[in-house]
Amino acid sequence: MTTKKEPKTPTSFLYDAIVIGTGPGGEGVSMQLAKAGKKVAVVERYEAVGGGCTHWGTIPSKALRHSVSRLIEYNSSSLFADNHLSRSLTFADIMHHASGVVKSQTRLRSSFYDRNRVTLFHGEASFVDKHTLAITRADGSKDIVTAAQIVIATGSRPYCPSDIDFDHPRIYNSDTILSLDHDPKSIIVYGAGVIGSEYACIFRGMGVKVDLVNMRDRLLSFLDAEISDALSYHLWNNGVLIRHNESYTSVEGTDDAVILNLESGKRMKADCLLFANGRTGNTDSLNLDAIGLKADKRGQLRVDSNYQTEIENIYAVGDVIGYPSLASAAYNQGRFAAEAMLKGQTHSSLVEDIPTGIYTIPEISSVGKTEQELTAAKIPYEVGRAQFKHLARAQIASTQTGSLKILFHRETKEILGIHCFGERSSEIVHIGQAIMQQKDGGNTIEYFVNTTFNYPTMAEAYRVAAINGLNRIF
Repeated sequence: MTTKKEPKTPTSFLYDAIVIGTGPGGEGVSMQLAKAGKKVAVVERYEAVGGGCTHWGTIPSKALRHSVSRLIEYNSSSLFADNHLSRSLTFADIMHHASGVVKSQTRLRSSFYDRNRVTLFHGEASFVDKHTLAITRADGSKDIVTAAQIVIATGSRPYCPSDIDFDHPRIYNSDTILSLDHDPKSIIVYGAGVIGSEYACIFRGMGVKVDLVNMRDRLLSFLDAEISDALSYHLWNNGVLIRHNESYTSVEGTDDAVILNLESGKRMKADCLLFANGRTGNTDSLNLDAIGLKADKRGQLRVDSNYQTEIENIYAVGDVIGYPSLASAAYNQGRFAAEAMLKGQTHSSLVEDIPTGIYTIPEISSVGKTEQELTAAKIPYEVGRAQFKHLARAQIASTQTGSLKILFHRETKEILGIHCFGERSSEIVHIGQAIMQQKDGGNTIEYFVNTTFNYPTMAEAYRVAAINGLNRIF
């Protein structure tokens, strides 16, 4: 009987560290290690760096949204109403702009690796042992590389159930929708999470009839209820049909349409379908069995506070470890993991209150607690509100939809949550976030009353909301 021998650990390594993936997480860790003088290599399976964030996710979808939002502003502005003509854009038109942004970002991110002397491999990485990777190139050739430490930053991809034919030319996921080459008159968006809600707004802004199918009883239930309700009303008011508490039984693709059959017995028909219901970690091609590492059913890996997996020299960051699955957080996770790799542990962590930015039309952004969380915790809080329609800057820019809401402790005046619905929300929220991070009594709503804001600005909403809230205290 022969005994299986464990592969020998190399006595020397080609690299100090190899990072698999060049998205925000992979970039964060590789840059930090390279600046510390380490010999670093990165592996990217696609032709260009940047990961899903740059090529299929955050950057292109937000560029699409920007173009559509400007189109809406143009068509609704009294400045351009005299000719009685509405402008329109095709999907190809707005993708042209988005593609330009992606190319610019790719060039920029590539320069980071060149400037910091990080070796870049293009190919599919898989583990041979815990220190060795096989990198399979597009032509089938392989490189075998070794490193003392390896970081998995492979990101995630859209969840695509096997009973739906995603090869059908009218059935898309949130990656393949970017290759849409016709102009649909109607679309079904299945999944009303962040991605589904954002694309529902994009297509409706282009004049496409949108049916949004939600598996839950309300949109984006993690949001403050008033903000969620505001989004629902805004979508309804703009003609989006939202179907709550629905799940599909089957999807039929025909030559000229897609039919969605629901468990409730409803049948829906549209020119195309966007399936946007969840994501899966990109771990299935890594040959994790070779190192005894297992991903969960969603393809995600478990890590400790140092972003270290169960294998001592292997770390993981970004979407592949789950929450919060944000590009901004992934970059910081990469930096923190690099510190742990260099010093044995990280002394940094993500801020407790991570801001949420949702690029619907208009935007949603929040940080801190919701009213529902504070009520459940029996924390005595008060609310301060500012309606954008009352702000001079919003009136000038014709962006009067929305409001800012500040939640604060009735007794200490400590700011507990900031919730914003309206254009530029993802920028506006950072003012509140900065004050919330102040220590030694610096975090109070009174800051917004006592400071002087530029006028006219959207930031003035903080002063208006603060006065509104303090007037409720008795």
